[in-house]
Amino acid sequence: MKVLGVDPGLTRCGVGVVEGVAGRPLTMAGVGVVRTPADADIAERLLLVERGLEQWFEEHRPEYVAVERVFSQHNVRTAMGTAQASAVAMLCAARRGLPVALHTPSEVKAAVTGSGRADKAQVGAMVTRLLRLAEPPRPADAADALALAICHIWRAPAVNRLQQAQAAARRAPSAPLTSPRRAAAPPQRGTR
Repeated sequence: MKVLGVDPGLTRCGVGVVEGVAGRPLTMAGVGVVRTPADADIAERLLLVERGLEQWFEEHRPEYVAVERVFSQHNVRTAMGTAQASAVAMLCAARRGLPVALHTPSEVKAAVTGSGRADKAQVGAMVTRLLRLAEPPRPADAADALALAICHIWRAPAVNRLQQAQAAARRAPSAPLTSPRRAAAPPQRGTR
């Protein structure tokens, strides 16, 4: 399985590609960031993110895409930019017919470090160890993208089984609704 992880952002959009399957050692195929100038128009920045991600898709040909799920932040402007960059990543994947999975930051941290409250240094250290790298990927956005890909590889088998079960349930003919049968009351013994 080859997964492209995307840690969305307008200034720095982390990108990482990991290959492997759950239960086996994983391999990093690539890591980096797509950068845009903070003083550029938002439309231009989104176009630059799209162009950068397209290069990653072309070069690495992933089978799956894992994107960090945007959560509410106090800074609405930052949350909006993150959501817009996330949408660009999903659009690039959809254009290629690739499945996209969204993972929350705490879900990724828990999968990689064992704690949903791990800090960026802990995530970077575990990504380094899990992928047998000489040093943690820099900047942290790049390490986060690799963590997303790792999380997806480890969670994909369970998620796939759940999706298959749900699809099978939708395809199965529904059973007619009947009321449960009541057991017959035991005969009453009368007194004579």
